[in-house]
Amino acid sequence: MSSLHSAARQARLTPMPGRTFAIGDIHGDLTALRTLLGRLPPLVPTDTLVFLGDYLDRGPCSAEVIQLLRDLPRRTPARVVALRGNHEDAWLEILDHGWPEFVLPRSHGCLEALRSFERRPQPSPDEQPDPKELKRLLKGSFLPRAVVKWMRSLPYFHEDEHAIYVHAGLPYGPRGFLHPAQAQVEAPRALLWLRDQRFFRDYRGKLVVFGHTSTELLPPELSSYTPEDPADLWAGPSTVGLDTRCGRGGFLTALELPARLVYESR
Repeated sequence: MSSLHSAARQARLTPMPGRTFAIGDIHGDLTALRTLLGRLPPLVPTDTLVFLGDYLDRGPCSAEVIQLLRDLPRRTPARVVALRGNHEDAWLEILDHGWPEFVLPRSHGCLEALRSFERRPQPSPDEQPDPKELKRLLKGSFLPRAVVKWMRSLPYFHEDEHAIYVHAGLPYGPRGFLHPAQAQVEAPRALLWLRDQRFFRDYRGKLVVFGHTSTELLPPELSSYTPEDPADLWAGPSTVGLDTRCGRGGFLTALELPARLVYESR
């Protein structure tokens, strides 16, 4: 058999990697999520949707966003991977141990999440919870059991042929940046909460796609994607940041790999 025929046979036997669509922090913005999903190309079974975490708080529709994500595997032929974000992690900490320091600041958007799950009108930006609401917030008791179970099941990272996907970034260890599998053992919460300029500036390796830190806070001089617009997607040498402040007056962003196509809800 000629080498040409051998190569063709090998190509038939070795499946080509499919497309991956990484989607940034949603924060309760159902309209942006639906708009963005509607702008993606038709999905097929070899495609993967990777959501980078932070599905609730701040925006008006936390409950509806989570319901859509939980239903999505039954509604699309693509594989759906929903990662844990720091806001999901925070609510699990509240449920297990309490964390008033996270609940009380209005900027965290916890009251918005409660009102969404209880199907009540959204608060004004400066509105404080009433005493009964505060009690439910401090205990996380308004969250349905099925939602809590789903949040506990969310993985800390995903990896495929194209990239590593994680909510916040990779921590630095004695021998350099940790692979997320190692970090999940040694420093799991760093994958969800880290904001380290060393990662943003110095990481070099397999592409890492992350959310968590608003792109306008990332080093603008390192971005090769619309550096004149710091609110847009941030593309460093080996990293891509997708938190474009959805649910906080911004928009939702997705990155298609390996084509590196960008989709937005705005």
